[in-house]
Amino acid sequence: MFNIFGFYKFKRLSGLISFKKTFQEILLKNKIRGTIIFSKEGINGTISGKKKNILKVRKNLKKIFKIKKFDSENNSTSNFQPFHKGKIKIKKEVVPMGLYVKEFQKPNNSIEPKKWNSLLNEKNIKIIDARKPFEYDVGTFKGAVNPNVNHFRDFPKYLKKFDKKNKIALFCTGGIRCEKANVYLTRKGFKNVFQLKGGILNYLKKMDEKESLWKGECYVFDNRVSLKHKLKVGTYSMCSGCRKPVSINQRKSKKYIEGISCPKCHDYLTTSQKKRFAMRQKQILIAKKLGKKYIFQKEFN
Repeated sequence: MFNIFGFYKFKRLSGLISFKKTFQEILLKNKIRGTIIFSKEGINGTISGKKKNILKVRKNLKKIFKIKKFDSENNSTSNFQPFHKGKIKIKKEVVPMGLYVKEFQKPNNSIEPKKWNSLLNEKNIKIIDARKPFEYDVGTFKGAVNPNVNHFRDFPKYLKKFDKKNKIALFCTGGIRCEKANVYLTRKGFKNVFQLKGGILNYLKKMDEKESLWKGECYVFDNRVSLKHKLKVGTYSMCSGCRKPVSINQRKSKKYIEGISCPKCHDYLTTSQKKRFAMRQKQILIAKKLGKKYIFQKEFN
């Protein structure tokens, strides 16, 4: 059993190159996989490994960066290792938006799951799903709208359409994207902005399915692909052609060819691409039949 730990913290940092080297060694030593992003404005990451090793890395993060408490953290489990390798990245921002967040400037308007339900049932509430369109298609909250932007840096353009008097409810997977959008709107003078505390993952973990306003599953950026209530692994798989999530119904389509294409990309892939993907899939099946590891497998030891 593998433990998956997702977290973020807005905190002014320096010496990032040194930190990268230190934590790359810590991940390797503890057999931890996943990605941690360091930037001048903070940390954002999702990592996976054995529970005792995750706890060691968590302790190191808090000690070295002098963090008392993460802004958000979520824990789940998986029967297989959902990441290929452990990576440390340095970026300008933890989430690219052209906006730097300072720890003391963060709005205090996060809403817990049960209160979130009440908020969503209010009249004239604007419910915004701050994720990418393909994530929205996998699942979202009842009444939510999606900006339909593929790059989060373009999100502010979408937010300009709202009036400062609007009551807005923001949400995303783990909380960090809507946290940034929240800061942006607050700086623009919006007074009635709220975000889902801990994001969708926190909601699905804490909220009973019978009381839930969530429809569908939640896409995650690892080989579990999607999660359901109580953070159980969902039913989606990943298309090897376009790297987009594929539902059970989409896998019934004639345009779905395992390892090659799905209904979303079948008509857009070139003959050359399809041949290349078919050859790759053939190698995967041969390796699997022989009981050997193959580079594109879903489950990692």
